[in-house]
Amino acid sequence: MMFKRNVLIVLVCSFILSSCKSQTISNETYFDIVRPLFTGDKAYETTAYVEQFWRIPGNTGFNNSIHRIIENLEAAGYVNEDKANENTRLVYRLETRPMEDPTWEPVTAELLLVGHSEPLLKFDTNRNMIYQYAASTPEEGVVADVIHIESLDDFKTKDVSGKIVFAEMNSRRLYDAAIIQGKAIGIITYDNPDYLQPEKNVTSIQFRSLRYKEGVNAWGIALSYQAKEVLKNELSKGSVKAKVNITTKIYPSEELTVVASIKGTDLSHESLVFSAHVQEPGANDNATGVGTQLEMAMLSANLINEKKIDIKRTLTFLWGDEIISTRRYIEENNGKNTTIKWGISLDMVGENTNVTGGTFLIEKMPDPSAIWTRGKDKHTEWGGRPLKEDDMKPHYLNDFIINTFKAQGEYANWTVETNPFEGGSDHTPFLRANIPGLLLWHFTDQFYHTDNDRIDKVSQETLKNVGTGALVSAFTLLNADSKFGIQLVDSIMNAAKTRLNDEYTLSKTAISDGADIKEQTHILNTWQNWYTETIDTIKDVEPIDSPQLNTEIQKAKEKLSRFTKTLTDKLSNSKE
Repeated sequence: MMFKRNVLIVLVCSFILSSCKSQTISNETYFDIVRPLFTGDKAYETTAYVEQFWRIPGNTGFNNSIHRIIENLEAAGYVNEDKANENTRLVYRLETRPMEDPTWEPVTAELLLVGHSEPLLKFDTNRNMIYQYAASTPEEGVVADVIHIESLDDFKTKDVSGKIVFAEMNSRRLYDAAIIQGKAIGIITYDNPDYLQPEKNVTSIQFRSLRYKEGVNAWGIALSYQAKEVLKNELSKGSVKAKVNITTKIYPSEELTVVASIKGTDLSHESLVFSAHVQEPGANDNATGVGTQLEMAMLSANLINEKKIDIKRTLTFLWGDEIISTRRYIEENNGKNTTIKWGISLDMVGENTNVTGGTFLIEKMPDPSAIWTRGKDKHTEWGGRPLKEDDMKPHYLNDFIINTFKAQGEYANWTVETNPFEGGSDHTPFLRANIPGLLLWHFTDQFYHTDNDRIDKVSQETLKNVGTGALVSAFTLLNADSKFGIQLVDSIMNAAKTRLNDEYTLSKTAISDGADIKEQTHILNTWQNWYTETIDTIKDVEPIDSPQLNTEIQKAKEKLSRFTKTLTDKLSNSKE
């Protein structure tokens, strides 16, 4: 009797487990699973490890970070593809490629104004002072006159040969005139943007680069606001000599990329790809993306191995060189080994905003807010060019991700905002390949790209919130089906109505202030078209055509058209 009872229990449990795998699980259920387990411990630990290095592809810090990722993936159960079999679900590979140019890494540097007892800058406290790809000076250093260049026209009257050029401008404008044509031995520059609050963060230096040219042993030093003020003050008194000591390494290397995947059960050829770039020397940018994504990959493996969840589609994690690795992965895999359905970039995802400023942001796929940026929408100080209607990328991913992260924000008392599309990170290769893609990030950050972007600017709580929102979003999409699609239709419709009501209010005010009614009506109609096409994209959540889902989509589109017409009619009447 006991044997039969135990068998019955096993059968019932097996039935429940198999039913869970085949049924749609809500966001709320995934939150219940992920929230207690995503602690941010591994994300923070990895961030602290990675941020100690000055990282570009091929150098020691970049490669150490890649191998640290692999060690942790293997500890979580991922198997090298070379050793895996067709039934192995957790796999990774290390891709190696030759580099056209050598890699580079800084070792030490010091800038001393002759006659001063203390260095103006030293690498120990300002590790961004050396321009990327700067060559070493002779071991004893160099001593030379500093020539202040206020504009490129100064090169017509000033001889800089054998001297050090100082200018408050971007090195791209300065390099040829000073180094190639002027035969200067090096450059010293200052050009920190206002959003870094340089007069407050007086020791910050935003990293800068020289173009690598074989046989050109040029060097450059970037100044903090404080160092720039001291140098200008000395120059105002008369001639200035500086002693510069720089040690760097420039050597041949190879580029490394890690790709880890959890193969889906039923639709393994379809995938969601997370991408986090390893290069850049900061903590928030982008050691936080590396660390958060690693904890996501490890937790996902544990959930699969412990049979707490399963996924129909394949989940992929990519670590490499910003934009380059992601673009290459898409070119080599999409439509061949897999169909990439969604791409999400994790870049600057761990900020302690009480220290850095700004807020967590979801950078949306191109929607009409990137054409008409008004009301609650605003670009960041990083900036974005106005887009055209042909640039639009209607898709449900925008509002689905926003709603999921807003839910985590409400739960954790964490601020979640959005910005119109601006580009510049790993979401852009997805969009260029017509794959839905967006960016998780923070801005404004007063320490962005500076040597003050250190671990003390990172919040483990933020790492936890971003990782939780990202994983819940991923699990929901990876198991999406027609039932989820029907729920999504309602969610997108609510978002569309909210947006159209907001745009109506803005347009009504604009018309009262003299704006053209045709233009304002066109804005509303553009938003309607964007959401109409967005609702259509929901069909892709189910690989088999679903009559019920198709019916709900059609009904929603018709309802949206009627709703918009009501608003545009009201606009017309408001002018009369």
